[in-house]
Amino acid sequence: MYFLVNLSFLEIWYTSNIVPKMLLIILAKQKTISVAGCLAQFYFFGSLAATECLLLAVMCYDSYLAICQPLHYPILMTGPFCIRLAASSWLCCFLLTAITMVLLSKLTFCGPNEIDHFFCDFTPLVHLSCMDTSLTETIAYATSSAGTLIPFLLITASYSFILAAILRIPSGTGRRKAFSTWSSRLTTAVVFYRTLIATYLVPSANSSQLLRKGFFLLYTVLTPMFNPIIYSLRNRDIHEALKKCLNKKPSFLR
Repeated sequence: MYFLVNLSFLEIWYTSNIVPKMLLIILAKQKTISVAGCLAQFYFFGSLAATECLLLAVMCYDSYLAICQPLHYPILMTGPFCIRLAASSWLCCFLLTAITMVLLSKLTFCGPNEIDHFFCDFTPLVHLSCMDTSLTETIAYATSSAGTLIPFLLITASYSFILAAILRIPSGTGRRKAFSTWSSRLTTAVVFYRTLIATYLVPSANSSQLLRKGFFLLYTVLTPMFNPIIYSLRNRDIHEALKKCLNKKPSFLR
């Protein structure tokens, strides 16, 4: 639950960093943002996205210990250790993104300073600069790879061990119970990484710009909205509330 609290807190700030300004652009037609505001939005977006990757990896490690080493779990996953894992995830990602943000702040933007996007992402910002951005792009690629690829590999390896351990359980009831303990976390990780990978693997041609915006909208707004639903599916109170809502007849049919 401690990691779920961190993930929920993160996604509140994750969407709050993008959605208010996006609504101002769409509804109020306020399409301007200062350079400092744009850099700040990119910094928090990049830091929070990388932190989510690490938190998902930490939650996967938690599931691995709970299923593969259940007798050692209370000893290994103590309260202070959980706090250190979560704090390290936040600190490392905010420091990594700060390197890219400092390099971006040193670029000169010549104009016209128009971003064909609904928030300040790295690629649109780099394209506005009239300086040589090769060093900035290389360092940004290295830091983003460290913040996303390494957690992805850890998640893949951990879930492979978890799946192998579940398949070795002799009883069907035991397998179902073990699967239910990590299925929600697996679903969250798969949804997040699938949209993230699809977003950055789409070609950057102008013809695919609308598609790229759709993928960005999916993993910056819709995915955080789906996560509470995914984790609530195992809650019995939620099940009962849904049954009552579905069985309740509309007032005009009474």
